[in-house]
Amino acid sequence: MCAVFQMYRQKTCRPSGTSEASLYGVSGEIRINEPMSRHTSWRTGGNARRYYLPADLEDLSVFLQKLPIDEPVYMVGLGSNLLVRDGGLPGTVIAAHARLNDLQILDRDQTGGLVYAGAGVACAKVARFAARNQLVGAEFLAGIPGTIGGALAMNAGCYGTETWQLVEQVRVVNRSGEIGLRMPDAYTIGYRSVKLKTESYNQSEWFAGAYIRLESGDESESREKIRRLLALRVSSQPLNKPNAGSVFRNPPGNHAARLIESCGLKGSQIGGAIVSIKHANFILNTGHASAKDIEGLILMVKDKVEQETGVALIQEVRIIGAAGRGT
Repeated sequence: MCAVFQMYRQKTCRPSGTSEASLYGVSGEIRINEPMSRHTSWRTGGNARRYYLPADLEDLSVFLQKLPIDEPVYMVGLGSNLLVRDGGLPGTVIAAHARLNDLQILDRDQTGGLVYAGAGVACAKVARFAARNQLVGAEFLAGIPGTIGGALAMNAGCYGTETWQLVEQVRVVNRSGEIGLRMPDAYTIGYRSVKLKTESYNQSEWFAGAYIRLESGDESESREKIRRLLALRVSSQPLNKPNAGSVFRNPPGNHAARLIESCGLKGSQIGGAIVSIKHANFILNTGHASAKDIEGLILMVKDKVEQETGVALIQEVRIIGAAGRGT
């Protein structure tokens, strides 16, 4: 369960277009007071005080080393499972999407291959890449509207398969900027839950990428499976309005959507946030919802379901940031 870490202490940087990036000695882009509504699928929320787009993993390592130790740091992918409160984020957001974007086959034989996917690669892109290279088993990733980093962090899954069933090893980066490798047995992995087993570990650590083992198969069959899964997603989920996918985990032996619907909560609304008529476990932004509206509706649904059914729903979405007035 041990990880071997390395740190990039020196780096020759390309000229930066921003004074902030020059100050930190990095090649990536740094934005100040960046609206997180641009970077979350709910399309709402406050500003990030600092928003950093790393040039690559080494650049991220250097940046983390130079941040004050007490600086809050948030790693964000596509923002598809995230609600940022209206008061925004006081620290630094690290944007992994399309930045930690390595995607390649590392080894290959007749039985299959080992694929490396960076944390910022969209899950759907991995599914298509695997199919194109006659590798099967990753088709379900096409139905996950996030990045590999997010899928690793929550053991995302759909249609009977979960992310960590494919993982052979992960690359991680910690708050000190150290980069290392960990095996799956370093984690306690469950339904929508992944936690390091090491009790003494006391600093933040994020997934930087995954080594995924896949079997050889037929490209056309794999592409057809992806097509079917996407068609099922479109037919069963409300994708016409900003949303964050399933809001709650499915309780053992039950479905969150079924419980929410049984309580008559479809169509319930607070401000611009509404419980979907099509799928009760989705909360939609009708176009003018504040984060406060959405969070309030999440809490209302949770309380109502527990009162009427005795089941305490567990949030699948992550809520971060400071409370604000909302709109």
